[in-house]
Amino acid sequence: MAFVTLLICGFAGGLLGGMGMGGGTILIPLLTLLGIGQAAAQGINLLSFLPMAAIALSIHAKNGLVKKDAFTFVLPALFGSVPGAILAGVLPSLLLERAFGVFLIVLSLFRARRAFSGKKGAP
Repeated sequence: MAFVTLLICGFAGGLLGGMGMGGGTILIPLLTLLGIGQAAAQGINLLSFLPMAAIALSIHAKNGLVKKDAFTFVLPALFGSVPGAILAGVLPSLLLERAFGVFLIVLSLFRARRAFSGKKGAP
């Protein structure tokens, strides 16, 4: 039964990630509700993001939707991810939970503001 529950969580995260919302906004809370620690849930989310991001990047590049200067963001992101992962591993779980909760609240406020302002496109 636990495998099926985790499979459903992964499907929900992948579905939202494919729609542009970011699968972690649902995957991390679902995993923590199932008893997985915050740091492990964030790690699982990051691992599940890698293949999805690689596939999306290759499809968008093939369709000419990736600007050439967009790759200037890739190297800093790669170099920042390692210290971020190490930091997440040593921080207390409660701090990670609260920081992620604040992030979700701020994200929802930005999304609501954009929705009610009538502007189109990504935030």
